[in-house]
Amino acid sequence: MRAVRFQEYGGPEVLKTVEADVPEPGPGQVSVDVAYAGVNFADLKARSEGYRVGGLPYVPGLEVSGRIRAVGAGVEGLAVGQEVAALTDGGGYAEVTVADAVTVFPLPAGVGLRTAATLTTVLPTAYALVHSVGRLRSGETVLVQGAAGGVGTVVGQLARAAGAGAVYGVVSSAPKAAYAKDHGYDEVFVGAFEQPVRQATGGRGVDLALDPVGGETLRASLDSLAAFGRLVSYGNASSAAPWTAGPPELYPLGRSVAGFSILSLTTTAPAELRRLAERAFEKAVDGTVSLPVTAEFALAEAAQAHRLMGARTSTGKLLLRVAD
Repeated sequence: MRAVRFQEYGGPEVLKTVEADVPEPGPGQVSVDVAYAGVNFADLKARSEGYRVGGLPYVPGLEVSGRIRAVGAGVEGLAVGQEVAALTDGGGYAEVTVADAVTVFPLPAGVGLRTAATLTTVLPTAYALVHSVGRLRSGETVLVQGAAGGVGTVVGQLARAAGAGAVYGVVSSAPKAAYAKDHGYDEVFVGAFEQPVRQATGGRGVDLALDPVGGETLRASLDSLAAFGRLVSYGNASSAAPWTAGPPELYPLGRSVAGFSILSLTTTAPAELRRLAERAFEKAVDGTVSLPVTAEFALAEAAQAHRLMGARTSTGKLLLRVAD
């Protein structure tokens, strides 16, 4: 089979298309003939700095859609030929991949394979940020970093549907701001955001801030919270040193900080992940949210997809087309 892998860390050029052995599922696993693979920033961090890479060579790719090829021992409720979306522990940039059955989801009625490839990481993450972890209440205000990315696109829509009083986004360019305003955002700030947030909220700050960037951006998001505000960290795109928050930052205004990682949840609480994903997928089926595919590449063009995402000019979701 064809797969895209890297044998050293570096830029997009280290991604190479190779012939590889077809993986077989072990107990509790299924193999999937991949139709589409999602491209995520975690894939870029894996390629450039070894994020979540157990060893080299490594095939990136954390989410796919396709049809079940084979079923391992002990798997129930899944069958060969069934159309599914799946979270993987790497290996998605390939014609065949293997996933634990608990992270394999039969497609909801009316959802095709192309759309399904946009859902597996983004939609449950966005749902958790707004509801399970962020606990957004009607009338509250939200601040979202990376508002034009995959998660940001869905968060804006979910927050609006949940009755948010106002949804503010932060992006890196004017074209991204225009895109975000079409997906649930009231105002979108380009670059610096602390003063604009204070002005937009009459000096109060926001009730919920969602941050995948880390570093100084996370600190600024924390400082943008209102009394009793909540910050949810769900990534470290900046690759900054681990952050800490203690009494000086939290006590005076009763602020709180939480974290979320869907990739960690696959191993720490897979049953909770499954329940979360099922609730989240309902929002796509009922039309509450949509996630546009803004660029699609052939499997052998994975390096081009990484260059586009790495340039921070992309919006929405990027996909690799593996099979028709």
